[in-house]
Amino acid sequence: MTDHFEVHERDGAARRGELRLSEPRRTPATVDDIVVDVGSRWHEGRERPDGDESALTILPHRAFPPGTDERVAEAFAGEYPDVAYPSAAVISPETAANYGADAYVLAGAPGYVGHAEAFCEAIVDVREAIPDDTALYLSGVATPANVGTLVYAGVDLVDEKRARVRGLEGFYLTTDGEAFLEDLDELPCPCRACAQPLESFDRADCADHNANALGAALATVRRRIADGRLRDYIEGQARHEAWLTATFRRLDRQYGYLEERTPVFRRGELLAASDDSLRRVEIQRFADRVTSRYRRRLDAPLVLVPCSARKPYSDSQSHRQFSRAIGYRGHIVSMTSPIGVVPNELETTYPAQHYDSVVTGQWSETEIEFVAAILARYLDRADYDRHVAHVPPGGYREICERAAEAAEIEFEYTVEDHPTTDDSLAALDDALSGESSYLKSEREAATVRSIADFQFGDAAGDELFAAAETEGRYPSLRVRDADGTHLATMVPQYGTLSLTLAGGRAWVDSDVPAKRVEIDGFVPSGSVLAPGVLDADQSIRPGDEVVFEGPRAFGVGRAASHGAAMVESTRGIAVDVRHSVER
Repeated sequence: MTDHFEVHERDGAARRGELRLSEPRRTPATVDDIVVDVGSRWHEGRERPDGDESALTILPHRAFPPGTDERVAEAFAGEYPDVAYPSAAVISPETAANYGADAYVLAGAPGYVGHAEAFCEAIVDVREAIPDDTALYLSGVATPANVGTLVYAGVDLVDEKRARVRGLEGFYLTTDGEAFLEDLDELPCPCRACAQPLESFDRADCADHNANALGAALATVRRRIADGRLRDYIEGQARHEAWLTATFRRLDRQYGYLEERTPVFRRGELLAASDDSLRRVEIQRFADRVTSRYRRRLDAPLVLVPCSARKPYSDSQSHRQFSRAIGYRGHIVSMTSPIGVVPNELETTYPAQHYDSVVTGQWSETEIEFVAAILARYLDRADYDRHVAHVPPGGYREICERAAEAAEIEFEYTVEDHPTTDDSLAALDDALSGESSYLKSEREAATVRSIADFQFGDAAGDELFAAAETEGRYPSLRVRDADGTHLATMVPQYGTLSLTLAGGRAWVDSDVPAKRVEIDGFVPSGSVLAPGVLDADQSIRPGDEVVFEGPRAFGVGRAASHGAAMVESTRGIAVDVRHSVER
């Protein structure tokens, strides 16, 4: 049972938390001053150590270097005593398991650093083997340049050892690498160690500076996690070392590991600054749901349009011009990098209205290939009778041509030069001249049902809201059933649906699997804490709408962690409660 470590905020595999000592330590953090290593059991037996609340005690251990045969590691791994004070167990990927400790030390960590594939495999194997609410400690590896990527992978605790040693060796460390102390003609850091003339700055001062720089880098990382923007930082900062770039790219291939831990929406903006952004969980998840869950409900031709810098797209000047030309005669779908395709109903759904991308006027081959593949899958599923492409020549047109060939359809193009010229808008209007119009109420009903598909699963919109009607003003729509019962409200900030108790019951009673959390015999108010969770659906992701129920209560809320973490954790919030009722 974990008593001395608690996760407060999550950003994918990275977490902000607290090591609960007599003087708490915010994590991710360095722990040189609060770690007591009892020692190895290889050379002699170790008695049950004394410990206290002021330090993290590393229990007697047998460490194994990377590459140790799994049978050898398992044979000599041994067990750890059950202690009441803050403790850490030393493990390898082969011996990682739940030993009841508050933290786990990866043995031989320096052997993994610098080797992206081995590092990623080790971290993923260990993190999936130990309880979610325990800290992972890597000793002797952290520098100002790599600590962000270490935390992004799932590391919580580090130390100053490597940074200080490099300083004593004469290397001045920064977040963008290292330099020989003798090559510096000025000290670029304002820390206390650097607040002296360069000629009196020696290697001991350099070691102090390196430790200070590591602490400053960790402060930046903690802030980025709180803002939900650590990945944006990593994509730029990791470029300074080849193995770090390789590491986050290899982590992208560990999609299941990252996706389980990545929130379904965030408050912060998603910055797409490179082709690496296309592999982000948020981008891949959106593309998958649009092409496997979303259902087209408006009986109208497809009208494919370019995206806009302003979001949601319908608020932009260009899209207002498109809408006036289209009226209610076509189904508007925006095409964009890095999101792919965005049906009009999902324009507010994260991350469709929460991203910013680098605009050069030119599409890269990676972007063209990615968006064309998504568009082709979308066209196969949507099955339109007509396909109008109101897009300019160049990258947009090439994407349409590739997707049309793959989906075996034909596009009608209505733009000669630019989509917003009078001639182009007139051509768009003329292309739809023979089409019937649908009602605004039909579009609003399609919107909430499409969001339900995206959020809860394929066909959820029809299962939950088949006879429902909408009220209110877009994008703050409310959903009521035929009897007038309030089922859900659209949240315009994230393009999601917040269920009422009636909506939660409708979800449970439907054929769409509800994301359930089983709780103990109590009636929660503000939060369901992890100790009160008996079981949880493993498909739950942070931010998901969930239904919780127990012997005494039923309610709805949002998940504060993924389902596995709810079950494994003994501290922290599992569900932010919106509505609950005593049975």
